[in-house]
Amino acid sequence: MTEKKTMTKWFWVWEFEKEEEWLNEMALNGWALSGVGVCVYTFEKCEPGEYAVRLEMHGMDQEYIDFMKDTGAEYVGRMMAWIYFRKKAADGPFDLFSDIDSRIEHLKKIGRVLSFVCLGNMLIGVGNSLNGFHFAWINLLCASLLTYCLGRIHGKKEALERERRLHE
Repeated sequence: MTEKKTMTKWFWVWEFEKEEEWLNEMALNGWALSGVGVCVYTFEKCEPGEYAVRLEMHGMDQEYIDFMKDTGAEYVGRMMAWIYFRKKAADGPFDLFSDIDSRIEHLKKIGRVLSFVCLGNMLIGVGNSLNGFHFAWINLLCASLLTYCLGRIHGKKEALERERRLHE
């Protein structure tokens, strides 16, 4: 029976790279990601450095999961819009984004999702305020937080665009 452990950890949406880094540090310490949930990560004992872990915001797409399996990656799970893969380090480099443009597109995708959720919260909050609901501030607070998230994602996207211009 494989030794397992579960850890709870919070990452903001703009910290997906930090989350991926932490998951890879866990793998370097002999704990491979084996399951995900809302702020909950399940790990199984492995050889230190046996796996590399990658994550991305991606819709539910079985063809994509099958494609990733064909490259040697294992589907670990999904948490909301985020999908998690791991791959044996011995099989070579493991990157989901091959260049700056694909990283920029990923950030744009994250921005679109956040914008949609932010707008929804703002409209609900304003509508509830106009109708006299006492808890309308919750949606407005969520919209404010999502606006901050959008700013952080936009900043990352702009930094990549500057880097791309330097290499042109």
